[in-house]
Order: sequence, then structure tokens, then C-alpha cells
Amino acid sequence: MNTFDLHLDYDIVEDILKTFLLNEIRKFGFRSVVLGLSGGIDSAVVCELAARALGPDQVLALMMPYKSSSTDSLVHAQLLVDKLGIRAETCSITTAVDAFFEGVPEEDRLRRGNIMARARMVYLYDVSARQNSLVVGTSNKTELLLGYGTLFGDMASAVNPVGDLYKTQIRGLARHLGIPDQLITKTPSADLWEGQSDEADLGFSYDEVDHLLFMMLEKRMEKAAILQEGVSELFYDRVRKMVVRNQYKRMMPVIAKISSRTPGIDFRYARDWQEVK
Repeated sequence: MNTFDLHLDYDIVEDILKTFLLNEIRKFGFRSVVLGLSGGIDSAVVCELAARALGPDQVLALMMPYKSSSTDSLVHAQLLVDKLGIRAETCSITTAVDAFFEGVPEEDRLRRGNIMARARMVYLYDVSARQNSLVVGTSNKTELLLGYGTLFGDMASAVNPVGDLYKTQIRGLARHLGIPDQLITKTPSADLWEGQSDEADLGFSYDEVDHLLFMMLEKRMEKAAILQEGVSELFYDRVRKMVVRNQYKRMMPVIAKISSRTPGIDFRYARDWQEVK
């Protein structure tokens, strides 16, 4: 497969995303944010950007391990906390999750993974209410396009600064920001069960799928042209099906239209249409 350059000018990207965070947080009348810090690269990049945009004292990182979580996750998360000097709390989700797990077969990993992801978001939004802070999202573009995430779980947030960056671009931005190398080079994992990894779940690497998605979306290439680049038809069809099928995860709930002005359809004032007092 020929490769396309997904590299960005990360100085410019950093400036855009810091400005985005500052504007989006403050236009709602908030000053601080809370996010889940998993020990992985995506949340590390978002945490670094938030600390640079808002100041370390305005960022609260929540570490939410389950009893089977890798110990490296907490170690790597703490590396970033120490680097940035941000506030951090550790909150085990084990008791809450185990209560939900009753009656859910151990082999039903999809249901169990969804429960864990949504339990973490319950804790995050509770802390956001306690702190009067907004929840910042950490889902990247690759995950959003493929639907590789849990609706109202790890995909939930008030603002997301990295949702238009492919996973390979997240790695480039992480190096630019000086994220500890252990977080950049580790195997990507949602840490939902022992030995779980993103690429094993998906059945392909982020590098492979990012180049395909780049051709499909950014280059707007037809299927025939993509196949000529060395992409297998089976791989193309599978990825395209994932992107199309998971569109519902990238949308607000669709509202049936009854009146002349329906929220989300023809009543769509910009969020900054009036100043928040």
C-alpha cells in the first residue's frame, strides 16, 4: 500500500486546540475541566493541552481503575500528573461495576466493557457537578469513525479537542507536546480486561486503518482508486461498513419533527449566540 502523509504542523495544531479549549470552556461560564486519565496516549494529550490552555490548577484528572486493571495504567497516569502538576484523584469503579456484572456472563465481554465505560463516565459527570467543571473528551477521529467506543461511556463529553485527529496524528502531537515515551509506545488499550488491546479487538492496526480512512475521507477517493493503492477489498468493505453503521454514535439523538421549529433540525442557534452570565 502506498502511504499518504498524515503529518501535521503540530505547532499550529497545538495553538488551535488550546484556543478551542479556552473558548469553548469559558463561553459556557466555566473555568475548569475534569477528564478521565487512563494512562494512555489520548487522555494524556488532552490533559496536556488542557493544562497548557487553562492552567494546571484548572485541570482535575480522575483515575478510575477496576480490580483487574493493569498496574501500568495508574503508573503511567501518575507520570503525567507529576509532569504537569495538575490535581488528581483515584476512584475505584470495582464496587459499582461488580454490582452491574451480576447476571452478565463473564464471556460477554462487550456488555461488560460497556458497563465499565459507562460507570467511569458516571463518576466523571458526578465530579464535574461537584467541581462545577466541564468534562473533556478523549476519543480520537479513528475511534469515532469506526464506532470503537461506548455511547454515553468513553465517547461522552462536553467538548472534545482531539476528535478530528487520527490515532497516528495523536502520536505525532504527543511527541510534539513531550508526553512521556512510555505512554506513546505502549500497546493501545481501553484496559477493560486483562490483555485487552484496541488493535486485537479491531483486527487491524491503527496505521493501516488511518491510511485507508485518510483516502476515503480526506482524499475522497473512490473504491476502485483505493484498491489500486494496494488495499484489499475485504479490508475496504469492512472498514466502510463500520464507518456507515456507526454514524448513530456520532450524532445527537434524532428527534421526530412535529412543530415548525425542532431542536437540532431547524432550531440550531450557535452556542455563543448570547453571552453566558
